[in-house]
Amino acid sequence: MPKTIYCWRCRIDVPMLTEEEWQKISPLLNGALKQIKRYRQERNCSIREANSQGFGQEALALYNRISGVKEESLSALHHHRLSIYGQPCKSCGKPLRTLQARFCAMCSAPVAPLIPQPPETPSEA
Repeated sequence: MPKTIYCWRCRIDVPMLTEEEWQKISPLLNGALKQIKRYRQERNCSIREANSQGFGQEALALYNRISGVKEESLSALHHHRLSIYGQPCKSCGKPLRTLQARFCAMCSAPVAPLIPQPPETPSEA
């Protein structure tokens, strides 16, 4: 089930796909992108014209069924993927824009670096 968090590109809270859900949508997205590319090459047209042809409706419909939200932009699905965002900011709660973020893009709070913990060793008796 998707988790609703803030999307940095859309600038609103949206359902983000889990990796399991992404694996279902990803082939449909890739197929739609190939169709768009082929259409543009055959007709020597703009992206806008190619996008107006309705490619990717299967991917959008699947996102709608999974999330309960009607998304109209095929390109938006590429960034509605939970695994590309970082942990929630400890100050404002928005997700970090990337997994490697050093500060929160919303409130500028620094992100504490993750300190690796040494492996546990069996205690000596």
